[in-house]
Amino acid sequence: MKEAEALRPLLLEEIDITKEPEDDKILELIDRLILGEEITRKLPVKRKLEVRQELFYSVRRLDVLQELLDDPDVTEIMVNGYDTIFVEKRGKIFFYGKQFTSKEKLEDIIQQIAGSCNRVVNEQTPIVDARLENGDRVNVVLRPVALNGPILTIRRFPEHPITMAQLISRNCISGEAADFLNRLVQAKYSILVGGGTSTGKTTFLNALSSYIPSGERIITIEDNAELQIQGIENLVRLEAREIHLEGQQSITIRDLIRTSLRMRPSRIIIGEVRGAEAWDFLQALNTGHNGSLGTAHANSTEDMLGRLESMVLMGMDLPLEAIRRQIVSGVEILVHLERDSGGERHVEEISEIDGIRGGVIVLNPLFQWEHGKGLRECGTLKNTKKLERLRN
Repeated sequence: MKEAEALRPLLLEEIDITKEPEDDKILELIDRLILGEEITRKLPVKRKLEVRQELFYSVRRLDVLQELLDDPDVTEIMVNGYDTIFVEKRGKIFFYGKQFTSKEKLEDIIQQIAGSCNRVVNEQTPIVDARLENGDRVNVVLRPVALNGPILTIRRFPEHPITMAQLISRNCISGEAADFLNRLVQAKYSILVGGGTSTGKTTFLNALSSYIPSGERIITIEDNAELQIQGIENLVRLEAREIHLEGQQSITIRDLIRTSLRMRPSRIIIGEVRGAEAWDFLQALNTGHNGSLGTAHANSTEDMLGRLESMVLMGMDLPLEAIRRQIVSGVEILVHLERDSGGERHVEEISEIDGIRGGVIVLNPLFQWEHGKGLRECGTLKNTKKLERLRN
């Protein structure tokens, strides 16, 4: 790394950033420096190639993180200050031996990421969510909030969306349950996918959306655009915007849900329901937008119901009875995901919302995960009207 760091200032002097040089031009300049400078001229060929890559990544990619971003097995990158990097691979967390050369270099990378998606992060705004060009989710926390900062966390998503067939092959869901969900999506049942952090909610939502008929008009709404909806030509993607610059107007998830209703959607897909927008989502479900999909954090299907109630109450003061009626009228199916101690993700439960009894929402479990057996059918769908219309 020391050779690359020594050559980097010389390379920056050669690069005319105003002309946005092509990658080939930058590599040509790097080769000239490596062959011409004393520090690298006598290095073995293998090390010269390593220095070449390190130099290129430092000026055109994300420095020491680029190697990790190029590895499809890496699912999470955790940077705890410039000299400490951890990596999640195949469900396990490892210490990554490489590091940034300085805190300033890491800060440069953070500003590069934030600027590329119109975000601002500094001491006055030390926390920001962003994304890379490929859709990978990024979270940044700076000083004074992060005492050992800067902290950079990157949640990786597969380059190509994982299909339901792949989830079946990995024993994340049974073929029987996948076929069942296929029929429900086709018949326009509204489905909410829940689970804890890193249980694969977005991945599962992508796979589930592949069952939507191709002729429909779909509108996706997200804080940071991560969904990879495939096979839909009439697709509109909306992304919320926070206030970062003076005079800039914030655009919230609530704003996007409301405006989406005027855009003639067949269905609305919410990347994650996490706050007061839960009420707007329920309103959309209850005003003719059947078959809409979304995700939310929850520890179980029962917990999902309480979470929905709490999120609605964040935005307005309503009686619980009224909120529960809206949930029962709008949401029909709950899918809960879990992640085991080995890092493997699976569908833990699929349940139907079966009305209100005694003031409490009742669930009808349809599929449940059994240890050693996988996802097994345990009940029968009661509200079959939409399926019957689909068959007719």
